[in-house]
Amino acid sequence: MTSSAIRRRIDERLAELHERIAAAPVGPDERVYRSGEGYLGVRAVGRAADRLAIAVVTVGGDTHSVGDHEVAVPLHSVAKVFTYGLVLADLGPEAVLARVGVEPSGDAFNALRVDERTMRPFNPMINAGALVTTSLVTGGDPAERFARVLATLRTFAGDDRLTVDRATLAAEVATADRNRGAAYLLRSAGLLTGDVEAILTRYLKQCSVHVTTTQLATMAATLATGGTNPLTGERALPRRRVRDVLSVMHTCGMYDFAGEWAFEVGFPAKSGVSGLILAVIPGKMGIAVWSPGLDGYGNSVRGVQVCRELSARLGLHIFASEEEDALLTEARPAAEPPVDLGALEVAVREDVGERPEAAGNT
Repeated sequence: MTSSAIRRRIDERLAELHERIAAAPVGPDERVYRSGEGYLGVRAVGRAADRLAIAVVTVGGDTHSVGDHEVAVPLHSVAKVFTYGLVLADLGPEAVLARVGVEPSGDAFNALRVDERTMRPFNPMINAGALVTTSLVTGGDPAERFARVLATLRTFAGDDRLTVDRATLAAEVATADRNRGAAYLLRSAGLLTGDVEAILTRYLKQCSVHVTTTQLATMAATLATGGTNPLTGERALPRRRVRDVLSVMHTCGMYDFAGEWAFEVGFPAKSGVSGLILAVIPGKMGIAVWSPGLDGYGNSVRGVQVCRELSARLGLHIFASEEEDALLTEARPAAEPPVDLGALEVAVREDVGERPEAAGNT
């Protein structure tokens, strides 16, 4: 089978997955988050809750996207991943750990609580922890600090067009009372230093950067390669710091659903209230899903289902055996040829249990 035929087959399988999950009825308890308006019932947003996009970028740079994958939406909490990586690279893990922990909180992402044993936010994937990591970004002034955050996001995406959506930012600033309160509480505990309003604005700016699902899948694939963008060859993060980031994503990235996610789905991921989920299959691919209908944890209902199916059908759980794993590929430097798509042909078979012998390790 030619490379173009394999790509077409992968696209067909993703299209089948998209069509089936998008056709599922929206649950009555689902909510949609809109900046400035908060959480709205699905009846208030109508058909907008039905939208779904799936994108996959392999470590070799092959891109596959279906659905509304060119619709740009706010990163929101997904941005926390990249800011955390930036401060780890700037300061080293010991300095960052002194201010924010790496333990799952068991609380909602916006809980106003710190770890009573250490008096630090539990982890950098919840709002309190993300405010602390945002405050640790180095630079001569607030503008330079945010410019470094934005440059990091652009390097991960391989796209200099990523920018702050001003309407989203204005709406977030106008309704940031809870995050503002958390920031002042953190300062009172000595965990934030400097101008609280400047830190809060920088945090809300990174949340207001808009990305498409395809761009986010590239960002995920950059983590999957160990920190080198598979499309541009540019290094976005040192490999050792990528390991740190993925470890925290795996245990904390899906908020108080993180334990069940790690048990059932089994790969590092991060969600955001816009309905995005970023997922990383180390050495293999990055996955991004967008669907705005949220469950009670703040995670995309359809996004979670897409990841469940991809994990189960392709054996992507990080503790899956070789018999389960339909993607026996490894990350390669950007200068080498793209990943063998023959392995991905196996990955999209309807019955991965009948993998041909020729597909083996590559």
